Amino acid sequence: MKFKQLSLFLENKPAHLKHPCEVLAKAGINILTLCLADAEQFGILRLIVADWEEAKATLESAGCVVRVDEVIALEVLDKPGGLANVLNVIEQGGHNLEYMYAFTFGRVGRAVLFMRFEDTDGAIATLQAGDINVVDPVEFLPG
Repeated sequence: MKFKQLSLFLENKPAHLKHPCEVLAKAGINILTLCLADAEQFGILRLIVADWEEAKATLESAGCVVRVDEVIALEVLDKPGGLANVLNVIEQGGHNLEYMYAFTFGRVGRAVLFMRFEDTDGAIATLQAGDINVVDPVEFLPG
């Protein structure tokens, strides 16, 4: 139920995003989804890849600093109120959502959101109890 997400801290300067992307491309590692958040002097690149261990080792050998976090993916109805419903379930469970980003999944009428919580297991239990489909990595990741 949990995905391993790679987080890279990048200086907020031209071409600094290109470096990890080129490193992964040369290693034949496909980025399935990503999120980039910026601040004045640095940014955080968050990545989901099929083989996070290989990607982490590849990036670190190229000089990148990589942190691994657990995130969950869940399906949301792709209609007005779909996200609000999920957020209501999360709020009722008393969970703090640290961040999220979206991914197109190829299921008609559904979207996938990756979310990070302090208590990942508790959030999964709350979401499942609220009839929210928490996506298993086996469904999502190729190969």
